[in-house]
Amino acid sequence: MNGRVLRIELRRSVALWAGALVLGAPLAFLYLLNGAWWNGTTAWTAQWTSMALWTRALLFYLWPLAVGLGALQGLRDHRSKVSELLTTTSRPAWHRAATLAGTTAITLASAFALLVLVGGVQVLAHTDYTHLGWLPISLVGALFLVAGAVLGMGAGRALPSVLTPPALTMVAFVFTALMNSTLGRTRTTTAEGFDITEPNRVSLLSPAVEEVRNVLLTLSASVHVGQTVWLLGLAATGFALLVAATPRARLLALTPVLAGAPLALLVLPSEPSRMYVVDKAAAELVCDGPVCVTRTHQDRLADLAGPGKEALRLLDGALGGQAPVSIRENTAALPDGAMPRWSRTTVLLDFDDDIIAAAKDDELALALVAKGLVPGCSPVGWSGTGGEDIAQTAAVGLVLGDFRSLPSQESGNLRREIDGQARAVWKDLKALPRAEQLSRIDAMRAAALSCKGDALDVLSGGASR
Repeated sequence: MNGRVLRIELRRSVALWAGALVLGAPLAFLYLLNGAWWNGTTAWTAQWTSMALWTRALLFYLWPLAVGLGALQGLRDHRSKVSELLTTTSRPAWHRAATLAGTTAITLASAFALLVLVGGVQVLAHTDYTHLGWLPISLVGALFLVAGAVLGMGAGRALPSVLTPPALTMVAFVFTALMNSTLGRTRTTTAEGFDITEPNRVSLLSPAVEEVRNVLLTLSASVHVGQTVWLLGLAATGFALLVAATPRARLLALTPVLAGAPLALLVLPSEPSRMYVVDKAAAELVCDGPVCVTRTHQDRLADLAGPGKEALRLLDGALGGQAPVSIRENTAALPDGAMPRWSRTTVLLDFDDDIIAAAKDDELALALVAKGLVPGCSPVGWSGTGGEDIAQTAAVGLVLGDFRSLPSQESGNLRREIDGQARAVWKDLKALPRAEQLSRIDAMRAAALSCKGDALDVLSGGASR
């Protein structure tokens, strides 16, 4: 297809409108709404993989639109009443179909590439870690749009009715919704007794992905391969329907998608832990003495090293031989509902943790001391405040010898309430001999690290001690 043909097709088709929608709608969504895609280390402009996954997540809405617009394009010959005329020309049917499908495919892929480019330019300004591991995520996303549009064209040609585009759009939307809810989720119970739902193999037939919650997670290679097989089947069926001229040919055109679905399911992983995996290169540690971060956040090491070493010194003074000897960014990717796992010898930090994210300048050492004493036992995906926050604040006051309010992103009223209760606990502990104070801190830390027992109860000398 040369440039002249492409320009003619762009003027005669809905391809330009489809491209404008694929580019404009997600940009409006991302910039006009304040959501999780703007927050923390997983913001869509913070890292390459996060950017690719967030733009893929938008296909939940964009893919049904691509299918519907493709169906509208497929009705063109029928609306113009030239279908019979075109069959009498010497030009092969597949040639006309390739021109029609190619124009829309180029436009949609280019629009999605521009969306990725907008995010990529901002990512370059926010991180020093550059890699190409995100590229397959975006390439498969573009292929989803192209395959959906071609399938819609074929369906529009096979079912030439004004109702076909809206009906097909609704069917595609219901499909994505089911793949990301009931049919695509498996209900299970964690070892800790929490009821959760996890994505299953069928959910990977959907163009959308899970919400980005961990900057180190990416889609596995088997997911890319399986989805590519599925999409090639969709595209082949759509193209075959565009070319088919008889009912029998249209039935045969369904063969690629009917064969592609089971083949894709054979390739796609069945366990959630094999769908979303830790990017080993991104999780590689970069260290300054005892303080380490992942390569993803290597630009933060300079600001973290000094406060980190100061926090280790303060913990050593309070805990002696029981004190942690290093600080490391947490690279564990636990499923929702799982209890966190902590180490006695290493302070594990997460830059999205409330106390770490809120810490500024000198507050960072204070926050790291708090994480070394009471790291927190809320299940992954849950959040809460209460006894642990009070115990954490009071214990830090004992280590420093003076009461200090900890950095927090919580509301002012809630922080003041926690500080008020923590100050009362701290005053009671200050009245005790130093040996008893240290004994309480050791017992509290043991309970906090194992996530067994109530840290505040132990620090206050309760029965759980």
